[in-house]
Amino acid sequence: MPHILIVEDESIIRTALRRLLERNQYEVSEAGSIPEAQERYTLSSFDLIISDLRLPGPPGTELIGLAEGKPVLIMTSYASLRSAVDSMKMGAVDYIAKPFDHDEMLQAVARILRMRAAAAETRPPTESPSADASDQDDIGIIGRCAPMLDLFGKIRKVAPTDSTVLIQGESGTGKELVARALHNLSRRAKAPLISVNCAAIPETLIESELFGHEKGAFTGASAARAGLVEAADGGTLFLDEIGELPLEAQARLLRVLQEGEIRRVGSVQSQKVNVRLIAATHRDLKTLSKTGQFREDLYYRLNVIALRLPALRERGSDVNEIAHAFLARQCSTMGVSTLRFSHDAEQAIRHYSWPGNVRELENAVERAVILSEGPEIPADLLGIDIELEGLDDDGFDDVPGAQAADDAALEPTEDLSLEDYFQHFVLEHQDHMTETELARKLGISRKCLWERRQRLGIPRRKASTV
Repeated sequence: MPHILIVEDESIIRTALRRLLERNQYEVSEAGSIPEAQERYTLSSFDLIISDLRLPGPPGTELIGLAEGKPVLIMTSYASLRSAVDSMKMGAVDYIAKPFDHDEMLQAVARILRMRAAAAETRPPTESPSADASDQDDIGIIGRCAPMLDLFGKIRKVAPTDSTVLIQGESGTGKELVARALHNLSRRAKAPLISVNCAAIPETLIESELFGHEKGAFTGASAARAGLVEAADGGTLFLDEIGELPLEAQARLLRVLQEGEIRRVGSVQSQKVNVRLIAATHRDLKTLSKTGQFREDLYYRLNVIALRLPALRERGSDVNEIAHAFLARQCSTMGVSTLRFSHDAEQAIRHYSWPGNVRELENAVERAVILSEGPEIPADLLGIDIELEGLDDDGFDDVPGAQAADDAALEPTEDLSLEDYFQHFVLEHQDHMTETELARKLGISRKCLWERRQRLGIPRRKASTV
């Protein structure tokens, strides 16, 4: 049974989290601060440490070094998002924002323990636990959320094979990065990866571009020319936006998959090719095949292994990590001094829906770096349409002694869940605290407070009348 240590000074959260984990078959110990944890336990003996970022005395990030390589999951508020990102850079395995749902916490814990178990199975006997590489290093894609970690696992399984792969996802999600990872982790890594955007080639030229042509095959064909499929011989062919491929070219591509051979336009002879095909699309090929817009037999040939790339809005805190990577790259490219996002910009990046996905985020960061006049990038330079008022929760300004009073008032007398804690706290304090004060005390934005009120059916207090 995995043994987990909780380091949290707020007793209501500590108790609720301990009971949640114990109900799910974990052995749990707890402490209210790092000195207390050091005094009572051997930190390296735990399978996982879950710690609040803000603690009496040293912050939770101190446990990263004290735990001697054991994973540390940091709990934080939205107000401390930048500190949470910094904690990841210091070596925290992940962070989770408070207040969180039961399923969110349980999924994070299960994922971390599963990754640790898998790493232990594959680690050479002489390798130190602290030498573990980041889970994303060999993939070359930034991502720590559950859907991306699941995708990384599938990429590692599929890459060494020659199976055809269909990558599905919205435009701008980075499907070509997945194709490149599949190629780089395959036995064809030293051979070429040929990428083709099917939507960017005119329909009249697509067959010639893909399969080549003989001299005189059509007007302007003054010499024989090999196609992109031949260029990928021995390697990988990546066809992006394959849903835009004309039906005639689809028939030729089907022959490549079935027979492993091509015939140039204007030729009567076929030639063998050894190509692994990876295709990508943002369209629903199954629906297109039913309406006759895409060959059904080709669809089933392509759909041997299907990988779904989640939209950026589905990736949680990944968006901020990706934004920081783009920021560092742009600063280096443009030769400017190191810039940083303001708190408002961090919040805007995290809460915006990013309909254009990673591509839109990259363009927004590039724009902000070009227009920035100081070391800190304000949210308005990102050029995104988002209301900042409900997202602004800069830090905590707690009254001295208030925390102890709150703890005493909220000491659990029953098995409170984290949702129960939220509801209990709001109902207990909304008569003498404003919405802004409630949000700050809970470590969330006013927008998040309003959304949780709606979901849990907690009415706002009515103004008293004389």
